[in-house]
Amino acid sequence: MKKIAIALAGVLALGVATAQAADKVRIGTEGAYPPFNNIDKDGKATGFDIDIANALCAEMKVECEIVAPLEWDSIIIGLNKKKYDAIVASMSITEERKKAVNFTDPYYSNNLTMVAKKGSGIDPTKLAGKSVGAQRATIAANYVTDNMKDVDVKLYDTQENAYLDLASGRVDVLVSDKLPAYDWLRSDAGKDFEFVGDAIDVNDKIGIAIRKSDEDLRAKFNEALKAIVANGTYEKINAKYFPFSIY
Repeated sequence: MKKIAIALAGVLALGVATAQAADKVRIGTEGAYPPFNNIDKDGKATGFDIDIANALCAEMKVECEIVAPLEWDSIIIGLNKKKYDAIVASMSITEERKKAVNFTDPYYSNNLTMVAKKGSGIDPTKLAGKSVGAQRATIAANYVTDNMKDVDVKLYDTQENAYLDLASGRVDVLVSDKLPAYDWLRSDAGKDFEFVGDAIDVNDKIGIAIRKSDEDLRAKFNEALKAIVANGTYEKINAKYFPFSIY
């Protein structure tokens, strides 16, 4: 009887712990990809991704704990080691990543673009001999390495460092996601630069990464996403960052 009581107490304790865990979702994000995710002067994570994550948590009636900043190269490893429950960090849904994690429905769409200094005369169809930068382990980096021949490829750990090298003249052209590049071009640092050529459509859909074992959480995120789109919350967050829809 004592063993049964102890076992029952253990089950009850586990149930309490599970219930407590269900009341909080830990959201991992990079914190170096404005305007989607960034760390402000007070050390707080801010941006479109953070606002969307908080809106989804509110819809699911759970506490949102933001875990940031995180290294991009190891962000999926941290998820699978259970350091956080989901990644909301403008992560492109790719077949390679789907081998390691599951994704929610897309919460925005993206194209690639090239950025260069105004008046540089850069022709995006004639880049041989030029230095071309992109953030490492991204759709942009894959596009550069797969499609651009006879160029000096430079890959960076963060998008911010890629912008710094473009601004300082250490790279001639940057291939970037269009939406953060749009935001950077409006800043003081990017005012002397411009888009070159047409947007590059790579069918890039952005989703929330979830561990493969957490199918219930993925379903809850998908339902919450549908709800915030339907009730206008998504539109309000979108308008805070862009004068056009990115959904």
